[in-house]
Amino acid sequence: MSHTEAAPGSSLNAHRRRRELAQATDGRTVDVLVVGLGATGAGVALDAAARGLDVVAVDAHDLAFGTSRWSSKLIHGGLRYLASAQFDVAHESAVERGVLMTRTAPHLVAAQPFVLPLTPLVSRGQASLAWAGFRAGDMLRLAARTPRPVLPAPRRLSATEARHLAPAVRASGLRGGLLSWDGKVTDDAALVTALARTAAAHGARVLTRVRALELTGTGARVRDELTGEEGEIRTRAVINATGVWAGTLADDIRIRPSRGTHLVLRSQRLGALPAGLHIPVPGETNRFVLVLPQGDGRVYVGLTDEPVEGAIPDVPEVPETDIGFLLDVLGSALDVPVGRDDVVGAFAGLRPLLDTSTGGGSPDRTSDISRRHAVLTSPDGVTTVVGGKLTTYRRMAQDAVDAAIATRGLRAAPSPTAELPLIGAASPERLRALPVPRRLVRRYGTEALDVHALTAQNPALAEPVLPGHPVTRAELLWAVRHEGALDESDLLDRRSRIGVVPEDRAQALPVAREILEEAAAVHP
Repeated sequence: MSHTEAAPGSSLNAHRRRRELAQATDGRTVDVLVVGLGATGAGVALDAAARGLDVVAVDAHDLAFGTSRWSSKLIHGGLRYLASAQFDVAHESAVERGVLMTRTAPHLVAAQPFVLPLTPLVSRGQASLAWAGFRAGDMLRLAARTPRPVLPAPRRLSATEARHLAPAVRASGLRGGLLSWDGKVTDDAALVTALARTAAAHGARVLTRVRALELTGTGARVRDELTGEEGEIRTRAVINATGVWAGTLADDIRIRPSRGTHLVLRSQRLGALPAGLHIPVPGETNRFVLVLPQGDGRVYVGLTDEPVEGAIPDVPEVPETDIGFLLDVLGSALDVPVGRDDVVGAFAGLRPLLDTSTGGGSPDRTSDISRRHAVLTSPDGVTTVVGGKLTTYRRMAQDAVDAAIATRGLRAAPSPTAELPLIGAASPERLRALPVPRRLVRRYGTEALDVHALTAQNPALAEPVLPGHPVTRAELLWAVRHEGALDESDLLDRRSRIGVVPEDRAQALPVAREILEEAAAVHP
């Protein structure tokens, strides 16, 4: 295979979409229709296709358009669930983190260090509780059989060590820190794209901009959002994986969305950040604000956990109250003053928490609702998967496909996805040996060679999309040719993270349009 071509069958683009949408609506009956192409839906498409089933997967928007692009980019080991005695959820999270880090996506998911600075606002009792939690989290790692070299052990830090790893923390009164580790994905939307492309390589038809207007147990009426044309997809099983929008397609599903808000700061505002930060929320024992360096000149600060009432928006807005809360917590621990003018972007995602309350028994806070996922089957045979989180997408997908197979009497092999590498995955040794920039390897894995080769063919493609940001024109071209990007928003808001800063997005927009025009001229 030449170094300008994607893995066989994995390329998603406008031409393939047109062809496969026509096939999906030509009257044939497929085995499984998946609605929703976030992490869970793309995971369902991969799980079903890898079992040998004939799969069509649709989304009204783009890959990772909803909640899956608004996460903290963390692959949690389940520590927070121990505190609320959700031991099964905690263990499942640790297991799935290990699967991603060691087998399915070691190019995308790696260990991230965090420092919890022991400032005067953190009592000795709180510090002891946090240390016990980190030790328990390490026991979860052990129970999940994740190797120690993959996730190092937690340890106590002196004040000097804490300042070295977290220079922005206020030195006055600092009595040390606690170092812990968790998984971090390079980019949550890139993980979804890898899932969708791996599903496509196994024969799934992955169709963005196709809206499901109506679902039954035997199919869906759909509309091509690019042309307005409507059609029908006939299927033996339907899996609804639309997250917070699941209730719009299944009347018996009730979702209680929870808003998680992140702020975006320029990296230079906080200076060097060799590690992320856990900053305790004053007055609460088990709640932290995270400071997450992204490696692209930005730092994310999050996150909130607030209930959301009313209609579910396509793109959630960030209220000023969330911004103020996060800045206040940040100011409680940092030497560097960070004000509202330093916030160059903000984003919010809605967690699709399943409302299992009866009558008036709802929890007062969405943080009290279990993150356990559920697979439900409606009377007409539609299987819906809800709840859960990014880390456990694979297990959610496996459970949903198992349920659909059982409900609809399909014949299929057991799920192979716990051992199935995603596009670009390889051993750490092979990834380290690739003769290309490390940043490309962390995003594309073995395909970094192919992306980098585009710049050899056309040196202009090596230019950054905008000054000070690492994404190149070659990466945008790769996204159009192989990652299913159809317009400027796909390129800037999901295939890259440029769009989280509105000022950067506006500056990059002409380049994105230029790349789309060039690609269309070659493959109209």
